[in-house]
Amino acid sequence: MNDSIPLAGTLSGMTRDDPRWNNLGYWNYEAARAYPDRIALIDLSRSPVREVRYRELEERLDRMASLVARLGIKPGDRLAMSVSNRFEFVEIMFGAMRAGVVPVPLNTKLGPDTLDYVVRDAGCTAAIVEEAANEALPGIIDRIGCAVRIGFAPSGAGWLRYEEELRASAPRFTPQRLADSHMSFLPYTSGSTGRPKGVVLSHAGQCWWVRCLSTHWPTSPEHRGLAAVPLYHKNAMAGAIKAMLSYGGSVVLLPNFSPRPFLEALSHYRCTHAGGVPAVFTLLLQERDLIESLDFSALVSMRIGSAPTPKELCDAVEAAFGVPVSESYGLTEGGPVMIGAPVNGRAVPHGSCGVVWPEGEVKLVDSDGRDDPHYGELWVRNPGVTPGYYNLPEVNRARLKDGWLKTGDLFACDKEGFYYFKGRTDDMFKSGGESVYPLEVENILLKHPAVAEVSVVPVPHRIKGAVPVAMVVKARGREVSEEELKQYCLSNGPAYAHPRRITFVAELPLNGPGKIDRKIVERTLAQRFGTLG
Repeated sequence: MNDSIPLAGTLSGMTRDDPRWNNLGYWNYEAARAYPDRIALIDLSRSPVREVRYRELEERLDRMASLVARLGIKPGDRLAMSVSNRFEFVEIMFGAMRAGVVPVPLNTKLGPDTLDYVVRDAGCTAAIVEEAANEALPGIIDRIGCAVRIGFAPSGAGWLRYEEELRASAPRFTPQRLADSHMSFLPYTSGSTGRPKGVVLSHAGQCWWVRCLSTHWPTSPEHRGLAAVPLYHKNAMAGAIKAMLSYGGSVVLLPNFSPRPFLEALSHYRCTHAGGVPAVFTLLLQERDLIESLDFSALVSMRIGSAPTPKELCDAVEAAFGVPVSESYGLTEGGPVMIGAPVNGRAVPHGSCGVVWPEGEVKLVDSDGRDDPHYGELWVRNPGVTPGYYNLPEVNRARLKDGWLKTGDLFACDKEGFYYFKGRTDDMFKSGGESVYPLEVENILLKHPAVAEVSVVPVPHRIKGAVPVAMVVKARGREVSEEELKQYCLSNGPAYAHPRRITFVAELPLNGPGKIDRKIVERTLAQRFGTLG
């Protein structure tokens, strides 16, 4: 190890005149110099398992930067990338950034029409495609006519082979100085309220957040994370990849989430940290027999985020694994993490996302546009906030004001400064003049021991306009009837908010990042029940 290299965190040892200072592609550059022979990534997507050490990762990042430059992909050009959970995702995304090229990481589970829209909307001139990740994408790229087309195992005319092109590229790359406003990457939201929206994120803003991590929440070279949610989603990037590889730690990559392989990898590779969306942990808890048989003695903590997290879920996960469980809050366009565990180690009550983190600003705004210290829509302002959604000036005028981003998320804040996520402003609906917040109804149902997962949505009603209905997954080995759950809600919440109909399913529909797809739930239940009353 080179003891002269500062290890407080990545980027911290660079001066502002270093062109890597404001380039997110170098987020783990110092860790690679300090720990070249340590394992960075353990890729379980192939057999035998592929271990990538920091020395190799650093060289491949530079080769990737050299590759795009050699093929004429210029700084500012957009590069569509469709790659599953494998180590190449990391080198493609951050290697392209080193050359100033803008990766557009695609949700591999999107349908062809939506993928076509995203690639066209982003103006992608080049693409790197793992064909197995989404079989429709090569054809889409051909129809759009991207000038540079690279595949992992290409079969079409005009396509280059990724590994061959990488090896033919120079192993060292000298970066240019980028403007602070230069776009780092262009992720697209999941589109829960319409077509996916491109989120412009600057290099300087994203490097600011990495430095916040190194200042307030550094990890250790001995730490190891497990990433099973897609790498194109911020949950895996912020919670595992950036957090661990900034400090010489390592990340185990699962190609996709499945409860038993997740638990086995967590134990076998002696992971210290794991995170995911609530649906991941709900499914893990159904495997009690396996949890009890495996060794999780290396585990230090678990974090749940990216979607509403019931207190009962945090309680159950903590009891099952015997380590602290925390919840945090953030969104791609907002920093990305603004609320989490206090820096001073103060315990956070389950059900709360935590407190406002030391960097940036947060406020709650009521429905009349006035600041409210206790309840309202969360607005955030910090250097990492998006300067705007791509090609959407009307959305920008509606959601961005004086540097503040209106998140669309409702929060309550108690007298201790702990924040509680209450749902989306656009999820709330009126039922007979009363405001119904689906998350509050879901939390009531989740307290019932026979309910493992639930989604509550509105359906039309002839008299009340709309009423809540629920889609429920039963806990393994438990039985409960629709009428029992209705009466449970009536006994534990307001009558106007109880679900008028409940349907039981084996599993809830999830979108690419693993969140419950409320649009599909609402459409399915509307088709099933029609107009009630």
